[in-house]
Amino acid sequence: MVKHLSIIEMRGAPILEQLQLEEALLRSDSRNICLINQGSTPAIVMGVSTHKEDVVDLKKAARDNILLIKRFSGGGTVYIDEKTLFVTFIWQKEDIDLPPFPREIMKLSERIYAPLFGSLPFSLRENDYVIGEKKVGGNAQYFQKMRFLHHTSFLWEFDPLKMDYLLQPKKQPEYRQNRPHSDFLTSLFPHFSSIERFVDALKRSLSAFFSLQELSQEEAKKTLLLPHRKATQIIAF
Repeated sequence: MVKHLSIIEMRGAPILEQLQLEEALLRSDSRNICLINQGSTPAIVMGVSTHKEDVVDLKKAARDNILLIKRFSGGGTVYIDEKTLFVTFIWQKEDIDLPPFPREIMKLSERIYAPLFGSLPFSLRENDYVIGEKKVGGNAQYFQKMRFLHHTSFLWEFDPLKMDYLLQPKKQPEYRQNRPHSDFLTSLFPHFSSIERFVDALKRSLSAFFSLQELSQEEAKKTLLLPHRKATQIIAF
């Protein structure tokens, strides 16, 4: 298992800035990273192979001037704002005692998060984190030769009306059963007194698996200046 894991904590960093930093850390660094960001300015984020017209109500999003971003990783489409909690892991393959396959990494992440939820019915369901039958976190991954990334968007709280920016996806997990967002999603906040408490509990859980050390934003952002592929991009309506 990983000997060291560097923790980067951010508050309110725009998701575009976060994704650009993640991509730089993935492609031009060798440290094992856990990046935590509490909230972002509003945006819709799509997977790298997604077509905007298939997943976004473009008229509504354009009307409200919602930023549309295509990230460098796969996965589904999410609406995010100041009430979203982001957690990203970036690891060297040689430091993880697991086969470098998506499902194995998902199972590891489930083991990390499960202690935070106590007796709540938290689990990994297909590619989502759920409480009971409702999604509370969505995941996306990226694998390269020596390094891989697993990032999660947790719903601390959500406004069902804002979810109307997203269309009912053509490809969806079986357990969703074509439910609208209002019946398919749930929030973390009824179960935790604050985001800070959730983050503290996460770090305690991580300390059972890894040796943790803090990494400042300033130090992490030095990787942005290194040459690397940059696939994260803003998409025009």
